[in-house]
Amino acid sequence: MSYIDKNLLQGERVVFRTRLHWKLLVGPVLFLLAMLVPVAWLYLQRTWTNWVLLAPAFGLLVLAAALVKRGSSDFAVTNKRVMMKTGIFNTRSVELLLSKIEAIAVNQSIGGRMFGYGNIVVTGSGGTEESFADIQAPLEFRRAVQSVTDTQATAARPLQIPAASE
Repeated sequence: MSYIDKNLLQGERVVFRTRLHWKLLVGPVLFLLAMLVPVAWLYLQRTWTNWVLLAPAFGLLVLAAALVKRGSSDFAVTNKRVMMKTGIFNTRSVELLLSKIEAIAVNQSIGGRMFGYGNIVVTGSGGTEESFADIQAPLEFRRAVQSVTDTQATAARPLQIPAASE
């Protein structure tokens, strides 16, 4: 069960959920492939030794750390608040009531626009800023916050009946 699911309030439901983007895994996968080159070269040279297996083991360790980082991140918009959590050992969690959010900024590079990732900065009341990097689908995240906030604002407004013309 994820952090978000464990910490939902009574009557609260998830409207949108995302995580860190898969681009987080590109560097570790390339590193693992680079660590396999010495293994292949020594195997082809017939100078094999078991010590050479340390390099791909280290590459697997780096890849596992990236997978854990991605798997332990959770970002959600509910009908009551925005919840964000990253990390396992060093966790960082932010929960903001929708009524306390002043702005959500999305910063995307060209690659971010092409592959669907970006940085988000949530500004709460009092000017506090919480930023998170490399979020998958940041524009949809912002749109979900705006749509839930707009729905609540519309529901809270009293129905106004236009005055009859004289």
